[in-house]
Amino acid sequence: MAAVLGAWGRLDMPVNNPGVTTTTPLLDQDEASWTRIMDTNLKGAFIVGQAAARVMAADGKGGNIVNVASILGVRVAGQVAAYSASKAGLLQLTRSMALEWARHGIRANALCPGYVETDLNRELFASEAGKALIRRIPTRRLGQLSDLDGPLLFLCSDASAHVTDASIAVDGGHLVSSL
Repeated sequence: MAAVLGAWGRLDMPVNNPGVTTTTPLLDQDEASWTRIMDTNLKGAFIVGQAAARVMAADGKGGNIVNVASILGVRVAGQVAAYSASKAGLLQLTRSMALEWARHGIRANALCPGYVETDLNRELFASEAGKALIRRIPTRRLGQLSDLDGPLLFLCSDASAHVTDASIAVDGGHLVSSL
């Protein structure tokens, strides 16, 4: 936090974007892997969020925290139990932040991406299994990183000045599709 304060003079909108996972059946998930996912995706957001809130509460100007969760915090998928649990926990953490820190003028919201195409998953989504998954998304396409820009900018801007405890899904309708 000292580096941020030294460079910018204040902290007003940290974005927590944790995200590690493994694709492992729950019966085969080892404790070390589970802990790494929880420590990164949930504990890391807690540590950064708490440190940021302390700074924002102390300066009296409030601020805004955005936690990047996932639709898998709301909807489960096979072989990613630790990831889903960590993102569900992140949504609850966001709600707690919103409730407890509102009196300090600090808002807390979550962005919940669906499947977004990246260099890391492009090969998967080119496979038959990946194409089948894409067909289950109502828009019939993967999200692009640019699809997250507008919702994130909204949550970080004064346009959302009275928004706290919101979870915005950016998923092409995946959450409302049938299994």
